[in-house]
Amino acid sequence: MQSSDFERRGFAAGVREGFVAFLPVSVGLIPWALVVGMAMTSAGFTPLEAMGMNIIVFAGTAQLGTLPLIADHAPLWLILATGLALNLRFLIFSAGIAPGFRGIGTGWRWLCGHLLTDGSFAVCYDKLMQVDDPRWRLGFYLVTGVWSWLLWQSFALAGIFAAGVIPKSWSLEFMATIALIVLLVPMAKSRPMLVAALVGGGSAVLLRGMPLRLGVVTAICLGIAAGFAAEHWQEKKNA
Repeated sequence: MQSSDFERRGFAAGVREGFVAFLPVSVGLIPWALVVGMAMTSAGFTPLEAMGMNIIVFAGTAQLGTLPLIADHAPLWLILATGLALNLRFLIFSAGIAPGFRGIGTGWRWLCGHLLTDGSFAVCYDKLMQVDDPRWRLGFYLVTGVWSWLLWQSFALAGIFAAGVIPKSWSLEFMATIALIVLLVPMAKSRPMLVAALVGGGSAVLLRGMPLRLGVVTAICLGIAAGFAAEHWQEKKNA
């Protein structure tokens, strides 16, 4: 009984601390989810189709990036390639945060992988590396992912039904962009991440004229390659 109580206290403490740490960041999900919901409706999706995509994909950047291609009846391979490219950063996030799941079962890892977001990574990365208790780490991470999922689905649904109601003067697209920048700044504190952000962002601007929005895909690949190169150079320098 005492061991069970200890486990509950460890997990519950992680949940409490994770929610408090993530709450300020999670506010930025609201305009972003509203924009995605309205964009799916504008692209011609029915509410059922929009929520289906929202639940299965659960990645705002990939959803917004592929919607114009879907609306233009682009080839399926291009839609899939664009979605995969826009989500490539999660390979880096997963590899970086994986040591934080030491001692946690495979089933929980699969669930946590689906719930991984930019905000969860930014808030949880340092904490998961510093704390030894796997129950605390699981609770700290899981609450950020579940809260993100609930907020995202709720406000995306609100955006789907409010597409023709919310005035364009509210500039929700701009608010969503600001929310992403707020997440980017703490993640770019290391040199490899900063190099990846600068190269990817700069390339996206320079290549914006490419057909079929391939400039974004190319910029993502260039940013990731630059980040890996910077990390390799940094490790070689420190060796």
